[in-house]
Amino acid sequence: MGIDEHIRKGTKEERKVAVARLRFLSSDEEELVHEKSLETLSEIGVLVRSESVLSLLDDSGASVDKRSQIARVPEGMVSDALKKAPSEFRMCARDRANDIEVPTAGAPHLTTDGLTLYMKDLETGEKRNATRSDFAEFARLADALEAVDFFWPIVTISDVPSSSHNLHELWTAFQNCSLHVQGDCTDPLDARKMIELGALIVGGQEELRRRPIFSCATNPISPLSFDKGAVEAQVEFARAGVPILCHSMSMSGMSAPVTLAGTIVNLNAENLASIVISQCASPGAPHIYGSCSMPADLMTGAINLFAPEGMMISAAAGQMARRYRRPCMVANWGMGGKGPGIQASLSEAFAYTLGVFSGSDLISGIGGLDYAKGCSMEQMVLDSIVWDNFRAFLRDFTIDDKMAALDVMREVGHGNSFLSHAHTGKNFRKELHFWDKDNLALEATLSSEMLPKARRIAKKLLKEHEVPTLEREVVRRGELVLKEHDREKRSKSGSEGVHIRSRPNKKDIR
Repeated sequence: MGIDEHIRKGTKEERKVAVARLRFLSSDEEELVHEKSLETLSEIGVLVRSESVLSLLDDSGASVDKRSQIARVPEGMVSDALKKAPSEFRMCARDRANDIEVPTAGAPHLTTDGLTLYMKDLETGEKRNATRSDFAEFARLADALEAVDFFWPIVTISDVPSSSHNLHELWTAFQNCSLHVQGDCTDPLDARKMIELGALIVGGQEELRRRPIFSCATNPISPLSFDKGAVEAQVEFARAGVPILCHSMSMSGMSAPVTLAGTIVNLNAENLASIVISQCASPGAPHIYGSCSMPADLMTGAINLFAPEGMMISAAAGQMARRYRRPCMVANWGMGGKGPGIQASLSEAFAYTLGVFSGSDLISGIGGLDYAKGCSMEQMVLDSIVWDNFRAFLRDFTIDDKMAALDVMREVGHGNSFLSHAHTGKNFRKELHFWDKDNLALEATLSSEMLPKARRIAKKLLKEHEVPTLEREVVRRGELVLKEHDREKRSKSGSEGVHIRSRPNKKDIR
């Protein structure tokens, strides 16, 4: 998008300052994130609650303490895994016309929100659990919407056994959607059954390896932890050639250090650990670098999807993924509030959607409501319509050894919270932005007081504020430049013709 990198020059002793941009990290900052991630893996390690996966890592060169279930991964293992993991691959679909390639050279591939807890009834608007029939309709709607490139099971089915709902959702999706399906799995048995279902559709496990019509999200538990079922499922998928999404959900101030640098290091370390696990299980296994990392709402403990820092985290994650030549899913899309519609203020909406500039190959979130707890079909349509581009915010953040906060990570330990740590209390006001609720009310699209109050403020500013005038000669030259530019454009279009490419049909994009 032509947004430049801005780094304040100085000596090595001076702090490095990052400014929000498509390339959020400078080369030195990027290197620091990489180095601190390696230090995290080799010295702090990752908690792996699986004897079989710990043994796999032990055999591959990690230092494993089976009593604590901590695996410390040396730099050589990380480098080897990055070399083995494919830098590009195809996420196939039942209909070959809907196959998608990652990484993408153009706009990110869009999918729905994933695994919400409730839905809004299309007829009554009432909040309720979703049935398999409802889920089938969501899948068909996703298939029909041109904006949707692949389908992430958007809602949890309630009328099937809760222990196997992921499997039912994948199968229902296969039957009602011709797109690539991104499933969820936290159990190795479910993983084997999902592989079997996929193989059944494409004609065998070797054909599934060649044409993986589904992928699977098997998320780490921040900070730096991998649960038994999910990580063992990951091994099953890796061995079957099914792409894995490591969707780190590092929450600044809760499951990661409150500093942006600490959060970025944490999510990056988790992704590198996940890549190592997949490649130890099956060299060449397809793997997607992922992040849905955001600051925590320190008032409620919930994830703050509209935090302005979220875009910076997404941009950094996208940059690290590009460094490692990894396909990535590090941004979100969707305007849903408590109910269908667009209820966020302009600033909140911009903060949420600026992540589309992060370099993410895949983006999730359409149709979601209530901080990804609910969903609706109306919101899927609205989010598809509003799929557009946004500009960047600009803020400074310190990215250095101190703010990476590895000392804090050591003190807090695996699987614990940073909320009560003194480091969070000391830094959160400097690192996190807190919206002014009164100002947000002025921006709210559904506020009945927005226009009258905004009009009064505008009139006051126009009356009292004075803008220094430009010199007359500067104005004149500027006008000449504009006129000449217009002439050149007209001349070019007249001599070459104006070539306007119509919006392609979904089936023609591939």
